[in-house]
Amino acid sequence: MTTSITDVLLTNDRSTTSHTGHRYTYAARSVSAAGRRTYTAHLNPERRIVAAEPDFSRRFGRTSADTCGRSLYELLHPSSPSYLDRHFTRLSEGRCNRFDERMVGLGDSGRVFSAGITGIAVHDTTGGLAGIVVQVRPDQEAAAAEEPAVHAPERLLSKLDAQVLEGVAAGASTVQLAARLYLSRQGVEYHVGLMLRKLKAPNRAALVARAHSLGMLTVGHWPPRVPPEFIK
Repeated sequence: MTTSITDVLLTNDRSTTSHTGHRYTYAARSVSAAGRRTYTAHLNPERRIVAAEPDFSRRFGRTSADTCGRSLYELLHPSSPSYLDRHFTRLSEGRCNRFDERMVGLGDSGRVFSAGITGIAVHDTTGGLAGIVVQVRPDQEAAAAEEPAVHAPERLLSKLDAQVLEGVAAGASTVQLAARLYLSRQGVEYHVGLMLRKLKAPNRAALVARAHSLGMLTVGHWPPRVPPEFIK
């Protein structure tokens, strides 16, 4: 089923108003076919937020005034910028006009959430990059909230599982984890698959968000670590 992307109109004659004095108008006219809200913001070429719809700021636990002027990366879990940066660089260099990727955001009270993110290049009259529209689509929040909590015995990980989870949370690739842990790539994917099923997560970004929400990864510590009480 195809996701319907929010239509974003950027003009100079109506609000919302950014901290730079420019005025942008957002026309959010759709929700994805899966029922996910789309939250929209506009970045300058340096990836700082110059305008955002109020719901975008609230989704990250901030006010509009607190959001404008910040780097987008300040709203994301530290595991996200490493791979998102490659996509934004391609937009800036004109090698593509848009990208779709996964991310982990920092919400209210430090809670994390997984989401899809789309970046769309906005060009000026000379063809140069004027800015980037970003659209964030959090995963099924209502459904996730209704899922039963994982019981403590099911949260216990082997030492190897914990090392794999820490690597995934730090943004390491399968190849990097395989070399670091002396495993084959299939071995890494096997352990990742086990944790995806155990934590009922559909993908790696959701796995990291779920692990954080269950207290299985340290907060305010980089690289993230699995606390000893979760390791067998």
